[in-house]
Amino acid sequence: MAGGDVAESKSHGKGKKKKGRRLGVRIDMTPLVDVAFLLLTFFMYTTSMSRPQTMEINLPPDKNVKVEIAESNLMVLRVNDKGVIYWNIALDAPKIIEAKDLRAFLVDKQASIPKLTVLLKIDRLGKYKMMVDLIDELNNAGVQRFSLAPLGDPDKALMAKVQG
Repeated sequence: MAGGDVAESKSHGKGKKKKGRRLGVRIDMTPLVDVAFLLLTFFMYTTSMSRPQTMEINLPPDKNVKVEIAESNLMVLRVNDKGVIYWNIALDAPKIIEAKDLRAFLVDKQASIPKLTVLLKIDRLGKYKMMVDLIDELNNAGVQRFSLAPLGDPDKALMAKVQG
């Protein structure tokens, strides 16, 4: 495995000993490589490979395409930067709903309006987690048709009017 060569000290003349040459060390790396590959294969076989979780999104082929939806089938969910959720159908005044009640509410609305389409508007200052949680709630409630749109100033004014 490892070896070393030791030089002998020789005496020159008057009894002085000359220092020996430096010890030469040679390390055999073969066992280290064996252990490295053993560990590598061990971790490769014991690691569980998980597939990334993805969601299929259907986008319109052209940006200029307008999709016509009846107002009675359109529910708008608006979320401000603090996570408060406002909902309305058609031209009704928005109402506040708690996040914990959202799934049951969506299931009820999906049953009463078969062609329900949800338009989700989230404030840019809000957290990304809020959007992901709402999309998960829509999927868990069985809502198949929903769309994302930016929350504009008219929406913010409408939410401020409802809140205060």
